[in-house]
Amino acid sequence: MKDGSKNKSRRRADRKCMPGRGRSHIAPESSPSPSALLVQESRWANLPPELLLDIIQRLEASQTLWPARRDVVACGSVCRLWRETTKEVVRTPEQCGLLTFPISVKQPGPRDSPIQCFIKRERETSMYLLYLGLSPALSGDFSKLLLAARKIRRTTSTKFLISLAADDFSQASDTYIGKLRSNLFGTKFSIYDSQPPCDHAIQSNGRSLRNCYSTQQLSSKVPTGNHNVATISYELNVLRTRGPRRMLCTMQSIPISAIQEGGTAPTPSTFQSCVDERCSLFLAAKGKEVLNFGSSGPSEPLESVHNARDPLILKNKAPRWHEQLQCWCLNFKGRVTVASVKNFQLVAAVEPCHNVPAAEQEKVILQFGKIGKDIFTMDYCYPLSAFQAFAICLSSFDTKPACE
Repeated sequence: MKDGSKNKSRRRADRKCMPGRGRSHIAPESSPSPSALLVQESRWANLPPELLLDIIQRLEASQTLWPARRDVVACGSVCRLWRETTKEVVRTPEQCGLLTFPISVKQPGPRDSPIQCFIKRERETSMYLLYLGLSPALSGDFSKLLLAARKIRRTTSTKFLISLAADDFSQASDTYIGKLRSNLFGTKFSIYDSQPPCDHAIQSNGRSLRNCYSTQQLSSKVPTGNHNVATISYELNVLRTRGPRRMLCTMQSIPISAIQEGGTAPTPSTFQSCVDERCSLFLAAKGKEVLNFGSSGPSEPLESVHNARDPLILKNKAPRWHEQLQCWCLNFKGRVTVASVKNFQLVAAVEPCHNVPAAEQEKVILQFGKIGKDIFTMDYCYPLSAFQAFAICLSSFDTKPACE
């Protein structure tokens, strides 16, 4: 008995001395050493820049459709050299008409031809999915999910949370990019961006947003995801007359100069969660107001740049009454097949003082319409982004008893 007790005590002592053999120990997964990672990365990083540039250029030119275009995205994930080269080769949607990286959904669309998408509504989950493609029947499995939105009803308002992923709508997540919120009657909607509009930020009074607040004020008073970039207003239908809804979209983040000759629209290159660091260069001292954040110098009068800083306003394109069909008609060029009060086309609402070319005034910037049960098409172009266009279309899904 004594020998047996001694053997047991020895085994217990051995267990205590042997590390990693207790009950609570979990063996770590085998991972390559840092030196192995450096060797692996250096193999790709040491590729001649001319050869790497040629490879990515050929891939960019050949893979123009999804899901094959994911190969271009994969090139940007290899190492730092590949990422910088890919960013140099891949152009913005305005330049090439293609959506590649996630930031593309916040960049303006092409100027010549619209980007064609469709929205799928899921009534059971109150979700709205934006896909890149002509329609579910034509695109099939080649449809690329761009954005997803979830509708949340409140007592006094309705809210749409917009995300890059269909399974994560948390405002603290990296996939969250903005939201849409309505008033009590569903006649006015506000679009909020998850990142501040640092470039060409304007307000309805013609002043720059950065003229009104300092960097510290913006970061403390405007929480993440609550940067108002657009307002959508639906006209009240007091007389209950027949016809499509009338709406006005005031794009505070897009100046009217964007559609003037030689104008450009704000084009973010990366996702941001705070005010651009460049804004801090204009702070005179701690606690002092920012006097001028605009592009014009202090000697330039405000009247000379007032028109350029006016926000872009979009309005309904006026439909015509078809006597034979007994309905209001718009030329959707075959992209809309079902009559609905939700269907609309938006064009720029400009004044003669804005000096906007006639072609830009007649150009359809966004069109939205029904093609089947819970299936809608959405075609947008410059200067709107996919996020802005999707948010405007989401406002059409909310109930508006006072507008119909």
